[in-house]
Amino acid sequence: MALSTLLIPPLQPALAALRRAAPRQHRGLSTAPGLGHKLDLRGIFPPLATPFSPTREVDYAQLEGNLHRYASIPFRGLVVLGSNGEYPYLAPRERLELVSCVRRALPKDRLLLAGSGCESTQATTELTASMAEAGADVALVVTPCYYRGAMTSAALVQHYTEVANASPIPVVLYSVPANTGLELPLEAVLSLAQHPNIIGIKDSGGDITRIGLMVHKTQQEDFQVLAGSAGFLLASYALGASGGVCALANVLGSQLCQLDRLCREGRWQEARSLQHRLIEPNAAVTRRFGIPGLKKAMEWFGYYGGPCRAPLAPLSPPQVEELRGTFTGNGWL
Repeated sequence: MALSTLLIPPLQPALAALRRAAPRQHRGLSTAPGLGHKLDLRGIFPPLATPFSPTREVDYAQLEGNLHRYASIPFRGLVVLGSNGEYPYLAPRERLELVSCVRRALPKDRLLLAGSGCESTQATTELTASMAEAGADVALVVTPCYYRGAMTSAALVQHYTEVANASPIPVVLYSVPANTGLELPLEAVLSLAQHPNIIGIKDSGGDITRIGLMVHKTQQEDFQVLAGSAGFLLASYALGASGGVCALANVLGSQLCQLDRLCREGRWQEARSLQHRLIEPNAAVTRRFGIPGLKKAMEWFGYYGGPCRAPLAPLSPPQVEELRGTFTGNGWL
């Protein structure tokens, strides 16, 4: 997710409006601002797709419809403004309104993680505070990447430390090299895991050895590792990961929660059979066809997918058929 630097002044009118409209009644899971918040991240979190109308405006009615359906699935919480939410294509006002809308609809026992990563430390710090005001329980902070050649371990540790020091809500690191071209170095993760306000990482790289090392090397810390994709969820659980932030959960949420439950109950043979059937559909809605593929698949399962914002293009008819064949061939359609 290549994120642009955000200017905070445009956020202030929208944030003020949100404060007037919904003054903090949505913060059911958060405690008073400050360091040391510890939350249980065990479970499945879908990174919500942002629904757009045919004119490419955020469609809040369709969002609420999707949220109503997701409420019946035992997710641990939801992620808004992640890579699958087309975060780079959203205006500052839209980002805050989306967080507020989701928080109002989300049961109080579900966590809300909100993306707040920007290119500069200052912008990230300010946006993180705004997301907390809008109702987020946790800030999901992607690596800055525009000047990736300068993003050494030391620079990234300094960046995340400053953000976490200032954040009124806990921080989860976010490494997604497929989008940023930058993997958060393991030594940086291990250093940051010691910070009292950094409670975990979403790792989307798919390197199981790395995930296992992160779990192993942070056993003395209150730090949780989240698998960033459904394709390696079982393997991550086997190595001690706490949960998963998985795009496929927008489509097959109940099945991913079932996989989570099977792993926790030690029913590994059943979990393996289910995981096998999820690998190809997951690859299709992530690496193969991306967000347009994810939104198309959502429609087949009764959710609103709708269009993406340009320059993301819709699938061609042959691509739609290939995507459908992937779900059909694994017994989901």
